[in-house]
Amino acid sequence: MKEFILIFRHENATAKVSPEQMQLWMKQQMDWVGSIAAQNKFISGTGLLFDDAKVVRHKGIVTNGPFGEIKETLGGYIMVKAETVEEAVEFAKGSPVLQGEGNTVEVRQISKH
Repeated sequence: MKEFILIFRHENATAKVSPEQMQLWMKQQMDWVGSIAAQNKFISGTGLLFDDAKVVRHKGIVTNGPFGEIKETLGGYIMVKAETVEEAVEFAKGSPVLQGEGNTVEVRQISKH
């Protein structure tokens, strides 16, 4: 069985949402991950916080970020086991992240080197 990473990319990730909306999204995300785990195909994953984020650039330049300087940002990831990339894509299609217009889930196979 192969391993894949599903990377959540968000457009306008710094927009303010209500605590109720955030709770709903978190529950949907946990339910979705739970459905993958129930198939014994979930490996691990997490959300990525924006607080105290830094970007290190060429020549050691460090900026606060990744705010405002990019159209989309990484919101988190999960790693799954799947027989094929198509199976991993089917997991991705169920992600609640895709409720946001412009949001994407990138599916990449993890190298075993």
